[in-house]
Amino acid sequence: MNNNKQIIDEKIKKMYDLQSKALAGGGKDRIEAQHSKGKLSARERIDMLVDSGTFREIDMLVHHHSNEFGLDKQVFYTDGVVTGYGNINGQKVFVYSQDFTILGGSLAAEHGRKICKIMDMAMKVGCPVIGLNDSGGARVQEGVISLGAYADIFLRNTLASGVIPQISVIMGPCAGGAVYSPAITDFIIMVKKSSYMFVTGPKVVKTVTHEDLTSEDLGGADVHASKSGVAHFAVENDVEALDLVKRIMSFIPANNVDESPYSDNDDPIDRADEALNYIVPANPNQPYDMRDVIHKIADQQDFLEVHKDYAQNIIVGFIRLGGRSTGVIANQPAVLAGVLDIDSSKKAARFIRFCDAFNIPILTFEDVPGFMPGAHQEWNAIITNGAKLLYAYCEATVPKITVITRKAYGGAYDVMNSKHIRGDFNFAWPTSELAVMGAKGAVEIIFKREIDSADNSEAKEEELISEFTEKFANPYIAASYGYIDEVIEPKFTRQRLIEAFNMLENKVDRNPPKKHGNIPL
Repeated sequence: MNNNKQIIDEKIKKMYDLQSKALAGGGKDRIEAQHSKGKLSARERIDMLVDSGTFREIDMLVHHHSNEFGLDKQVFYTDGVVTGYGNINGQKVFVYSQDFTILGGSLAAEHGRKICKIMDMAMKVGCPVIGLNDSGGARVQEGVISLGAYADIFLRNTLASGVIPQISVIMGPCAGGAVYSPAITDFIIMVKKSSYMFVTGPKVVKTVTHEDLTSEDLGGADVHASKSGVAHFAVENDVEALDLVKRIMSFIPANNVDESPYSDNDDPIDRADEALNYIVPANPNQPYDMRDVIHKIADQQDFLEVHKDYAQNIIVGFIRLGGRSTGVIANQPAVLAGVLDIDSSKKAARFIRFCDAFNIPILTFEDVPGFMPGAHQEWNAIITNGAKLLYAYCEATVPKITVITRKAYGGAYDVMNSKHIRGDFNFAWPTSELAVMGAKGAVEIIFKREIDSADNSEAKEEELISEFTEKFANPYIAASYGYIDEVIEPKFTRQRLIEAFNMLENKVDRNPPKKHGNIPL
């Protein structure tokens, strides 16, 4: 009996010894080196992300089985990535966290297989996947096997798209083929000064194009958050990045079958805000900040803006209305007069498609003078890119409500969730103007001869503009055709929106049976 106990105790001790080696990562010195760069270790990141005591690791004792180029002398448990599942705010999630202290977090056969395993599990049980990326790229010593492991992940990212939410947090290097996995996911968070993303690095760029750039200049967080739009968020450090993941998770469901999240709060449904009555300037060319409208409408004035620094002429993000998570798309008159251009069209279209995929109702605030004119826009396909936004709105079957606060001109009126493309409720404020174009432009076309032949052409033009404005620069002609469901006093907008979304709670709308549409990419 004693002999048997000793044997069992030794086996249990061996198990714990192996686990201790795995938990040590690349060792104390490498972890300290990670800390010296202002970065947390792979396990510290997970501990900070998930609810305390809920993380369960999978494949802790996996390691590579390669012998080439001295790899047989560098065998570490976990093979450079910690994988498993836990809870965030009580919601089950799967997580992988690349460990830069082990072989630079490089991805190869076993490393990739671990990530694929949790992605497969997440798909089966309908849970989000969160990837904490901090990797030197493909493990060169394993050659094409490493490339195959990347492609295995890309396939799963694609199959999971629109089925379960996928969030990528870039917390270190992410270069070459590694960038395409985050690019397919729903949201990318980058950490300033310690993360970067690019397909080809500064050395290759300098050789080929003679541009002398640092990693930060070429693919840092600020660049991708403001110029390329690759990153949805740029934050100061690891802690902020992980806190942001938790906040995003509070607005999104676990999968494409679950409903939009609901959260009780004490903000009255019938709360009115007198300031909304006067937020739109009397001068139609004077800007105002649409964020002020969004904050005044939202529960607790809480708004999680997405892509804040990119294509700032349109605003997208999440609010709660009557407790229900809601996606907001809003023209921004304070930037380029809220005009639609290539970048804003792409930004809004992708956000709309995310909301539609995950049953999140869509609220649109409209103040748009049209599409951006110019050779640069035309030559870079404003037609195709503008059509992406139109396609996304047309395709979406979730509850969709539009509030026109001021301008709704030309084709942009059609595109911004008009009644004609299945807008469920289309409200307008008394300050709104629905027309083919502004009064001045319309008068110059319609009355050109009359103006040219007048004794005082300037006075005649002003007279005609005043007449045109009085007759057409309002929401009532559109309302007479049912294109506007109701003209509402701005201060009651919150109450009307919550009532309308509640009415649409059980909405069912379907697109024609097909494999998939051919969105103009």
